[in-house]
Amino acid sequence: MRVLVACEYSGTVRDAFAAKGHDAWSCDLLPTERLGNHYQGDVFDIIDGSWDLMIAHPPCTHLAVSGARWFKDKQQEQDQALDFVRRLLDAPIPRIALENPVSIISSRIRKPDQIIQPWQFGHGETKATCLWLKNLPKLVPTNIVEGREARIHKMPPGPDRWKERSRTFEGIAQAMAHQWGEFILT
Repeated sequence: MRVLVACEYSGTVRDAFAAKGHDAWSCDLLPTERLGNHYQGDVFDIIDGSWDLMIAHPPCTHLAVSGARWFKDKQQEQDQALDFVRRLLDAPIPRIALENPVSIISSRIRKPDQIIQPWQFGHGETKATCLWLKNLPKLVPTNIVEGREARIHKMPPGPDRWKERSRTFEGIAQAMAHQWGEFILT
């Protein structure tokens, strides 16, 4: 199965699918942090009819409600970000998962199909993550743990804060690869 992981520099989701034997590629404007199949550039340069699944992580900078106090000053940026999301959701790929935190996608495009938390997949942290799904089932929790710490939310300011906050948790990536991979192959 061919898997495109759009807007991913970390390689976390890509590697989870590759470990299951899939032809998985990440794509981002940034170089990848891990060796593996990666296209550095515009995702729309490689979106075509050859992919079986796309998991997209569009930048949340102008979408997430955590930045609501600045919304009035960034209407143009929000409109561009929403257009990007629409283009990803409309891509000619039969199965799509779009991931983002709680955001204006819910009110301006449509409600998410599912909201997951890291603590449902083996990580004792909170970080509500919305999934908009096309021809995919909801993820089933794999390892509910205690903890419920808001570590991501409490990160101190710094030059790489945005990168650390945007990483997909390994447990969620493994659940995607296992559950969606099995679903598509059967």
